[in-house]
Amino acid sequence: MDPISVALLAAWAGGLGGEAGRQAWDGLVRLVRRPFRHGGTESDTEEAPSVSSGESELVALARTPEDGARAHALSTALAVRAALDADFRRGLEDWWEQARRTADTDMSNHISGGTFHGPVIQARDISGGSFQGSPPAP
Repeated sequence: MDPISVALLAAWAGGLGGEAGRQAWDGLVRLVRRPFRHGGTESDTEEAPSVSSGESELVALARTPEDGARAHALSTALAVRAALDADFRRGLEDWWEQARRTADTDMSNHISGGTFHGPVIQARDISGGSFQGSPPAP
């Protein structure tokens, strides 16, 4: 399974993507909150290594969605849990396929016609946010 996109996790946690983004995030929340079955069965839990279910990483990212390290930690926790829990892996694969289709668009961004100094943000839908950058070098 491909790793879950850190950028999309952060965007959905921060409320970007409108209704589709909110639905993707809510679907992930429901999936992560399912019981963690190491090896696919509940009886394996005593012998299984102590790893995160992903819920604490999910909550942390929801609190500060702009923190890329938290998005990366959630992506890693999801991958580890998927490796240990076959039911979760199947659910995560289904969720990710649906979420990627939601995130795909025909949109493209082009930058041309001059010299630009500073960061460039390319996005589809942005609302309710602000962007700050350092001033251009003299």
